[in-house]
Amino acid sequence: MRRTKILATIGPASQSKEVLVEMIKAGVNAVRCNFSHGTADDHRQRVQLIREVAKELGVYIGILADLQGPKIRVAKFKDGGVELKKGASFILDADMDKDSGDEKSVGIDYKALPKDVAKGDVLLLDDGKIILTVDKVSGNKVYTKVTAGGVLSNNKGINKQGGGLTAPALTDKDKEDIKTAAALEVDYVAVSFPRDGKDLDYARELLKQAGSVAGIVAKVERAEAVTNIEEVIMASDAVMVARGDLAVEIGDENVPAIQKMIIRRTRQLDKIAITATQMMESMITNSTPTRAEVSDVANAVLDGTDAVMLSAESAAGKYPVESVKAMSRACEAAENSNLVDIVSKENVTRNHNRVDEAVASAAVYLANHVDAKAIISLTESGSTALWMSRINTRLPIYGLSRNKSTLGRMTLYRGVVPIEFDSTRMARFYVNREASLELEKRKLVKQDDWMILTSGDHMGLHGGTNKIKVIQAGNVV
Repeated sequence: MRRTKILATIGPASQSKEVLVEMIKAGVNAVRCNFSHGTADDHRQRVQLIREVAKELGVYIGILADLQGPKIRVAKFKDGGVELKKGASFILDADMDKDSGDEKSVGIDYKALPKDVAKGDVLLLDDGKIILTVDKVSGNKVYTKVTAGGVLSNNKGINKQGGGLTAPALTDKDKEDIKTAAALEVDYVAVSFPRDGKDLDYARELLKQAGSVAGIVAKVERAEAVTNIEEVIMASDAVMVARGDLAVEIGDENVPAIQKMIIRRTRQLDKIAITATQMMESMITNSTPTRAEVSDVANAVLDGTDAVMLSAESAAGKYPVESVKAMSRACEAAENSNLVDIVSKENVTRNHNRVDEAVASAAVYLANHVDAKAIISLTESGSTALWMSRINTRLPIYGLSRNKSTLGRMTLYRGVVPIEFDSTRMARFYVNREASLELEKRKLVKQDDWMILTSGDHMGLHGGTNKIKVIQAGNVV
């Protein structure tokens, strides 16, 4: 069983029922809805279709709403774009009409840019393809010299090398999109360009006010987020290493080490790690990935990431299904290499402050040292299954829960398979037997297979896991 989860972006190439069915069969565990594109109705229709397909296939598919974040971009050009030559002067003008750009100047969507930069600062446009050095700032105009030229077209992004732009993480559009995400009952909401834990706390409060218990995903894209990584991780439920904008701000060469650090620390703090951006980029137009892309995916798996993400490959590429299959193969091969050894020993040997966390750790240890075929976690909140997923095991962890929000969250937990199961509807004496029968019915275990099961004395209570039992399929009483 592949343990690393695949998060695929849905878009024009993958929003038909036929393609979605094939993508899920190929291995998609959760779907990303990019709120930078489309209307609320577009997202509503896509979410409805995803749930319809998942129900037909008998699987749980998580849904992540990815907020656009602040638009730190140039405006538009009269002719759609210009060529900037090295050594030329170029002005970023906050007062300029948004459609009047030319080879000398262009408007900017982010009006506070002149206040955020000073002489000597380096600005990177279009993911670093064009580099400008600030000569001076006068009023609402930023005068620059082109250090690395090229073609600059409409609405390309602006980053400041080293970070320091003060744009808030949540725009008015994002706040409205949070309400839409809450109404759609998504499982996760990703916050773009957070600077610190306060940005994430604010997003969580807005979600709460909208009636949502969705998990918060922190997209690490700013240099400030790296500086404040400890509080960013603690304020979130999952952390996405969003390597595109991050690479522009901190330098391409620094991303690999930062990626490893973030994944490791995220796992240590019992949060979910997602690795994203250009993982199978060439498959937007090619039917097979490059060797470098396969290696990239494999290295993320070896780092211990919980999930790997497809962006344009599945949203707008020619080969969305093939991209999922290629990513799945790369994940499985890496997992079978016996090199995955992230923080398991730390999680097994550390002292636990909670009984349920200690039980989760002990259950995986026990399962790894007996001839068990599966681990079953009867869980309300999903915490027991999450703790189990922090410790390496080749055994599948089946998270059985009656709560839809918990089932949705578990779709991104490494090695955890969410299964709907309501233990409160049966007599306590029969719960273990029914849990075993559920797995037998799904052909996940067979007669006489040994399993490790964790549960609590009182079904339906959060944080109540306090028991481990060794059970045998077909012989549970």
